[in-house]
Amino acid sequence: MPTIMLIQTNLYDREFSWKIKSTLVPIILGVIMNSAYDIKFNIMGTVFALIGVGVTSFYQVLVGEKQKEFQVNSMQLLYYQAPLSALLLLFCFPFVEPPWASDGLLYREWSIVDLMLVFLSGIIAFLVNVSIYWIIGNTSAITYNVVGQLKFCLTLIGGYFLFTEPIMPIQFLGIITTMCGVSLYAYFKNQDQKSLPFSVHK
Repeated sequence: MPTIMLIQTNLYDREFSWKIKSTLVPIILGVIMNSAYDIKFNIMGTVFALIGVGVTSFYQVLVGEKQKEFQVNSMQLLYYQAPLSALLLLFCFPFVEPPWASDGLLYREWSIVDLMLVFLSGIIAFLVNVSIYWIIGNTSAITYNVVGQLKFCLTLIGGYFLFTEPIMPIQFLGIITTMCGVSLYAYFKNQDQKSLPFSVHK
């Protein structure tokens, strides 16, 4: 989230109130507390993680900016973006998962269940992309990330109650801290929206 703020501030001259900025502190702190027991650091992994943060942040910012620039909705932008993404992935695919390898695409026996699962995963991926474009287009990239942190907390809570997955005390404190930050963000964002001037078209 700080990366998105930096991109929007420096490249798109966006301004964020100090209240919105302050909500990032408990959210980030809570995420760190939740992840402290799950992360193992190494140099290569850290480099790829930082690259991933930068690329994802730029992508999410561009999703929102291009919808405003071209005055299109989420489905229209996705309609034009999806074929380009598929074409780029087509060039990467042979190097990442070679189909001619012993366990590759060409040497696998595909059952009906396998094909149905592939088709289902494609539908789910499409719905995820639509939700990303819709949320960012109707709110902002920052709001989308805040929603993502809320989802992360709910996933941990669901794992604890549904599958009795253990939660360390510091992780539980991290969940509470993150939820407080999310609640403050929602409250301050709502207050900022109410303070914006509006006009009535006759």
